[in-house]
Amino acid sequence: MKVEGLNTNIKLLNVYPYRCTACRNCEIACSFRHIKNGMPSPSRINAISDEQKRQGKNIIVVCMQCDKAACVKACPVNALQRNESTGAIVHIESRCIGCGSCVQACPFGNMKWDFVSSRPVKCDLCGGDPMCAKFCPEKALVYE
Repeated sequence: MKVEGLNTNIKLLNVYPYRCTACRNCEIACSFRHIKNGMPSPSRINAISDEQKRQGKNIIVVCMQCDKAACVKACPVNALQRNESTGAIVHIESRCIGCGSCVQACPFGNMKWDFVSSRPVKCDLCGGDPMCAKFCPEKALVYE
């Protein structure tokens, strides 16, 4: 990963969609990793099955931690910042005003809105230990 002023030895969450069976273990692991007020949160990752087309191509939708992230630029209160040790763009809830600009700005649809908390949610790489990768039985998600 090449981000200006950032440690270049950071690991990346690599996605191998051809390995994905859309078992959705990644979604469950993510939801339970981010428990809030005793409840699992919305998953920050989605495994989408292509069963209807029967082409065997599944899609994994997760934040790409963009170098020049549109979500960061769109936030009027600087509530999204890059974690220097993990490289992940993290949401700082205490700064967030709940405007949703970041969700609208993501060109890939990887920022989600939590209707319970009225705040955005996004992948934070679980602080450098992504649960989605740990619980992926087919290694479609690998933190390397």
